[in-house]
Amino acid sequence: MATILYVDDEPAIGLILEDTLERAGHTTVGAHSVPEALQALAKGHVDLIISDYRMPGLTGLEFLELLQQEGYDVPLIMLTGYATIEHAVAAIKAGAVDYITKPVRPEQLELSVAQALEVVRLRRENDTLRREVMELRSERAIIGESVQIQRLLQTVTTAAPTRATVLLEGESGTGKELFARAIHDASDRRDRPFIKLNCAALPEGLVESALFGHEKGAFTGAIKRVEGAFERAHLGTLLLDEVSEMRLDLQAKLLRVLQEQEFERVGGSSPIKVDVRIIATTNRNLATFAEQGHFRQDLFFRLSVLPISLPPLRERQGDIPLLAQRFAVRIANEIGKEIRGLAPETVEMLQRYEWPGNVRELQHAVERAVILATDPVLQPSAFEAQRFGLSLRGTGPVPARSRSAISPAGLAGVPATPEGALVLTSLDVADAESRLIERALAVSGGNRTRAAELLGISVRTLRNKLNGPARGSAVR
Repeated sequence: MATILYVDDEPAIGLILEDTLERAGHTTVGAHSVPEALQALAKGHVDLIISDYRMPGLTGLEFLELLQQEGYDVPLIMLTGYATIEHAVAAIKAGAVDYITKPVRPEQLELSVAQALEVVRLRRENDTLRREVMELRSERAIIGESVQIQRLLQTVTTAAPTRATVLLEGESGTGKELFARAIHDASDRRDRPFIKLNCAALPEGLVESALFGHEKGAFTGAIKRVEGAFERAHLGTLLLDEVSEMRLDLQAKLLRVLQEQEFERVGGSSPIKVDVRIIATTNRNLATFAEQGHFRQDLFFRLSVLPISLPPLRERQGDIPLLAQRFAVRIANEIGKEIRGLAPETVEMLQRYEWPGNVRELQHAVERAVILATDPVLQPSAFEAQRFGLSLRGTGPVPARSRSAISPAGLAGVPATPEGALVLTSLDVADAESRLIERALAVSGGNRTRAAELLGISVRTLRNKLNGPARGSAVR
């Protein structure tokens, strides 16, 4: 049901409109002239206007022009006792959504109103979708003014229109998926599917099915045919996240699909042709990994047609203020909190920290700070600076070689040093990492999943670090 404003200088017509509309369940507001109608619009919400074509003073067409000038986005139905083609064309061209003639027939009026209100609904739905799309695009926007980021954006612009396979290398949290999405969005496949598959997160026995799909009865539990990632990404882009963790036998099958653009479902015998653009990501040096025999070199060469290396956040500290401000404003809007920005000393503190978890760690740290903040300008205290290995007593940067900052921001309850800073001196990176893992395991009671969450890494990465030879003496 809607609030409808009718504008007509004839009282009898006004009574007919009011009676018909209220019987249909709508709320009505009456006006005898354009000035009265504008006053009614200024008082409150109006969903629809029904206006006479000819009135003393301003006409219905002039009323339409005023509505546009004043910024009222309200649909209008033109009502007239002079049924001519010229009047109808003039009304529609001026912006009216419909044109009906006197004498007013209730059924015609109800139909016209219903159609106009559907226009209102579709406009609002379209506005909502447009806002959501803009928010999504804004969320996916790559933030940074550093030379490294500008060069990467140029590379993305160059690589996007091609079909070449892209390999994105970089530490965890550097935004590899964000860049993959940017390549897809800038390509001619932007309106096609963008499918993501995390090769490290899937159980080993399900990776092949996830990639290529399976037929009904292909294995126990396969109760129906399922399309894999390649089929779902047809004509679009497939992101193979952490591709370095894929089994060697599956790497051979993946290589064949990349070369032939053809595969068979698990349990199937019919070849399926696809047109898919591949983007792969890894947090390893894949060339070295392949030389060591852990990854097929022929697949490495096939994936790295366009290799792109993403810099860690510590190498582009100038982007930290922009990123932190962006995260703070977005998170504050999401939780309905007023945050105007970051204090200069807070920015300095954040730039002094090396951010081993990169942009992802910064985002989580800002999110916690926004939630905990009692000041609309984020102060250092909101970040609980002792967890970042930063000494706030001085103003100069922490010497990188003389001090190793340890910082899982989520290690609540971890004892700090007497000075309040979680800092280890005279330790190499491996030793510091080992002690950090020990603390995380202690805090989590030996729960590896929880420890990985505290450290901001995956369980697989934690397991690799625990099993690595460099950790044997320090971490058990």
